[in-house]
Amino acid sequence: MSLDRSRSTAENPESVKHKAEPTSERGETIVAVLSDAFAPLMEADPAAFRAKYRKMASDAHSFYRGTACLYYHDVIRGDWTDDPFAEGDAANIWVHGDLHVENFGTYLNADGRLVFDVNDFDEAFLGRFTWDLRRFAASLALVGWQKALPEDDVDRLIRHYLRCYLDQVKDYVASETDDFALHLDNTEGPIHDALVVAREARRADLLDLNTRVSDGVRVFKDHPTVRRLEDDERARVTEAFERYLDSIPEHRRSERELFYDLRDVVGKSGFGIGSAGLPAYNLLVEGYSQALDNDVLLSMKQANVPAISRFVDAEAVERYFDHEGHRTVVSQRALQVHTDPMLGYTDVDGTGYVVAEVSPYEIDLDWDDLTEPDDIERVVALLGRATAKIHCASDEDSDQDLVDFQVEEAITKAVEGREDDLIDWVVDFGERYATQVREDHAEFVAAFRRGAIGVSST
Repeated sequence: MSLDRSRSTAENPESVKHKAEPTSERGETIVAVLSDAFAPLMEADPAAFRAKYRKMASDAHSFYRGTACLYYHDVIRGDWTDDPFAEGDAANIWVHGDLHVENFGTYLNADGRLVFDVNDFDEAFLGRFTWDLRRFAASLALVGWQKALPEDDVDRLIRHYLRCYLDQVKDYVASETDDFALHLDNTEGPIHDALVVAREARRADLLDLNTRVSDGVRVFKDHPTVRRLEDDERARVTEAFERYLDSIPEHRRSERELFYDLRDVVGKSGFGIGSAGLPAYNLLVEGYSQALDNDVLLSMKQANVPAISRFVDAEAVERYFDHEGHRTVVSQRALQVHTDPMLGYTDVDGTGYVVAEVSPYEIDLDWDDLTEPDDIERVVALLGRATAKIHCASDEDSDQDLVDFQVEEAITKAVEGREDDLIDWVVDFGERYATQVREDHAEFVAAFRRGAIGVSST
């Protein structure tokens, strides 16, 4: 098996069928990049992409969330490529790939501790540490603009995030361990509140929402977002599940005989902006015992082609992995360290899938009630440290060997004596690129309404 890459439309723009042409050169770029990234998925499931694009049309930050491909086009091949800081090893570390303010939340780690961390690793790849920082800075600037925060406050918040990131990197250099985490005992404010909410969640409530008891065992409820499988598809998914079990590291496997018994499987739709059009399944397994309240719900979702890989020489990374599911899981284990013990990968007909628990303990950070700069400042301080944590944990101490050096030392060397310059540079980018994104959002909405962007708006 090999990693699949679909780049046809950006390299051959005339292959994109439009009902109407965009009215500007930037509009043409937006259409070409989105078509390159999503054409096969748009063709396979136009209704899902219509829903995705409507969500992206709602506001500039939603558009930004759905266009990591456009961001990497700009910072790798476009007008924003200048980068005087990611030098040497710091230019080739594991990066999250889609770092924005809404990609943080809680989870229950392999040690049974509730942790607040970066989440959603579908776009993870090797690249410059500055790509994550710049993407987050623009995201924070967009949110600040939407909350009508003064420019000085937005500037201050981005700087505080970056300063806390650099401070945590320094802490890693001075420490003998990379085992840093944000948890109930060392957080405050909205992040602590999210952890408290997660602690009060119950697996039984999640199961009751998605399943029913039939003849003494749980099965999935019928719902508009799920579909029953024909025998041949169910057999292929069951075989893929068996292969998935081999991808769970030995030290994270349950020793209980019943734990991985498959009880039911359904097709699943209705995911968010980033996963539109990707085939997926939900699986129900027996869990820790035969008691009905501890069955485990798993998601098996087709893995994305990461946006970064479309714009860099990805050959070395491609050789390392069997498929995108393999790449996603290895990168998440590198970046997150104490991952979900159910995390693994498989393939269906040679296409990579990621398998993970659908957990009741995953609570995303809610930005709706974060309106005051002082409250946001406390939050971004911890988000800066969480960002440093994923970068510095993904090095020679992790299970992969694509990054075989200490990342904290590489970043420290790259910015030594230039920390203030780095902060100024990232802040300037974040604020200017946020303006670009707002303009791009208007171009996107206009193109979508005209039917010029791959799927009809009606």
